[in-house]
Amino acid sequence: MTTAPTTRDTPAPAPAGTGTPARRRGSARAVLRAETRLFLREPGGLFWTLAFPSALLVVLGFVPPFMEAQDDLGGRRVIDLYVPVSVLLAMIMAGIQTMPPVLTTYRERGILRRMSTTPVRPSALLTAQIVLHGTAALGSAVLVLAVGRLAYGVRLPGQLAGYALALLLAVAGVLALGATISALSRTTKAAGAIGSVSYLVMMFTAGVWLPVQTMPGTLRRIVEITPLGAASQALDQAVSGQWPSWVHLGTVALWTAVLGFTASRVFRWE
Repeated sequence: MTTAPTTRDTPAPAPAGTGTPARRRGSARAVLRAETRLFLREPGGLFWTLAFPSALLVVLGFVPPFMEAQDDLGGRRVIDLYVPVSVLLAMIMAGIQTMPPVLTTYRERGILRRMSTTPVRPSALLTAQIVLHGTAALGSAVLVLAVGRLAYGVRLPGQLAGYALALLLAVAGVLALGATISALSRTTKAAGAIGSVSYLVMMFTAGVWLPVQTMPGTLRRIVEITPLGAASQALDQAVSGQWPSWVHLGTVALWTAVLGFTASRVFRWE
């Protein structure tokens, strides 16, 4: 849902042979600044990551039954359950829909290969993309919480530290998945195809169509072993004031480690 920057938008690499540690650090900062400018030039990517999750929450707020407390939800409303779902949706948009096409486009156009011969290491570009998309996802999470609270009186997380931990793990997990998609996709079209399938699966396990808490028992247990299904449960527990289950936190952490290791092993710069 975002257009990757063109080759001419990418800053020219510094001459080879000048790769001292200090210069490399400076080059990494320059790459981050350049990628930030390019990221901010893409209104589509900014909308889907930052604005769409909150907009979806607003739309759901117009559904009357979603605003009524339900006994089978412990007295909560459906709109209360959709706040953590919208938070996870922002991560899906950032990690699966916007980041992989950018990285695969850089690989297709030979930008990563050219960077590998200069002090500007390709890893600096990967780090910049992870930082930018992770920051956008976290910013969107804050916006969703604010909209939920101000517009619909959804209570803020009762266990703030647990919520923050679950949120950071979820962001890391989705970005690790996005890096894995980038690693496995040799072309931008392949990244789009794999990303679309992953997007639909992640949307379901995050509870976008049916909140995890309302799923039938067997289906919920299956969903809870997925990274976003476990993250949804952890966030919901933190909102209610409980410390998130270590089983759910551990599930997200394990997925993050496995996906991160896979991405690092199979990622190719050209």
